[in-house]
Amino acid sequence: MSISSNCAVRHSAALPALALAWCALASSDTFAVELPGSLAEHPTWRQSGQGEARWWGFKLYDAALWIDDRRWSWQRPFALALRYSRSFSRGELVDASLKEIERLFEPERDSLVRWCGELEQAFDDVGEGDRLTGIFSPGVGVTFYRNDDQIRRIDDERLARHFFSIWLDPRTRSPGLRARLLGLSGDD
Repeated sequence: MSISSNCAVRHSAALPALALAWCALASSDTFAVELPGSLAEHPTWRQSGQGEARWWGFKLYDAALWIDDRRWSWQRPFALALRYSRSFSRGELVDASLKEIERLFEPERDSLVRWCGELEQAFDDVGEGDRLTGIFSPGVGVTFYRNDDQIRRIDDERLARHFFSIWLDPRTRSPGLRARLLGLSGDD
């Protein structure tokens, strides 16, 4: 069972767009993805790694992981910034996120419905060149930015961990991108 972008339960085959970011192959041929302006000024942020996501040969986005310590950890703040190479609707982004959270963690239906509503308020349609950034705050949750503007803060650490696990969990669909983001290696 999946939750659609309008938060109603549905049964359907996966839309090709649902794989937009999560079934991607990664490469290191990418450009730096900047943090939102207000965060880029922070003296302790440094880029841990970056990569490019592709699906069936089509570039989806460039990604960069920013940390404020020597190593990435769930106990430290970090930022994941994505710069899109294609247009995606809010619904496609929400559906893809929830599908992967459901695949990785099998959360209860009530949580999925609640998270669907939260993500619908946090995301917007994106076009080529748009940047979405999520800032993870341990013990708190996530703050989302679109380009340089803060969109929404979600005070739900469980949702935040599940969301970032799409890229950072060892079970991610794109282990090569995960390795690049964490600065571990570049091999797929």
